Amino acid sequence: MRKLRVILVVLVGAVLLSSCTLIPTSKKPVFIPRRSVGLQLLNRNIPGTKGGRVRFKTQPVYFVDATGHLAPASRIVTAPVQLTSVLDQLILGPTKIESFAGYASNLPSKLIVLQATITHKIGYIDISESLTGLGRAKEVLAIGQLVYTASYAGATRGIEISVAGITQQSVLPDRKFSKLVTAKDCAPLLEP
Repeated sequence: MRKLRVILVVLVGAVLLSSCTLIPTSKKPVFIPRRSVGLQLLNRNIPGTKGGRVRFKTQPVYFVDATGHLAPASRIVTAPVQLTSVLDQLILGPTKIESFAGYASNLPSKLIVLQATITHKIGYIDISESLTGLGRAKEVLAIGQLVYTASYAGATRGIEISVAGITQQSVLPDRKFSKLVTAKDCAPLLEP
């Protein structure tokens, strides 16, 4: 009985203490003077650098919509746009709101981009696992996602996909195979 009484007293004390706060609240925003903000947090440059700045750009990434076609979604990446940063956003997949709207990604959830570069407007994408295990229809859409996303990042002449450094023959929507896949090859995957 004594233990129960001690537990109840501690519980009531905890509830009373949790209902009060040490920080007073305000009903409207409080102005904080610039001189009170330290660490140069209000400067336009990155603290500790000589004029260093970060700029951002909106970039399209392509997902599969509810009708089974490729559709763009916007992502914010650092400028100048690098193929790896755009592909990283693609691999993250659609947001919850986009998922509720029917967007999905056919790329494997554990896919890792080992390296992605653009040379002479051709994107060379080295990934960690093959897309052939997805099934033919999903593989075609996954390749289309990579092609169109890379195209807007600067790989306008197409992409070559390799798995762990070995160049792959990619399947096209017309069931042919090619090392270099262009946006024109994947045009049937877009909304009509």
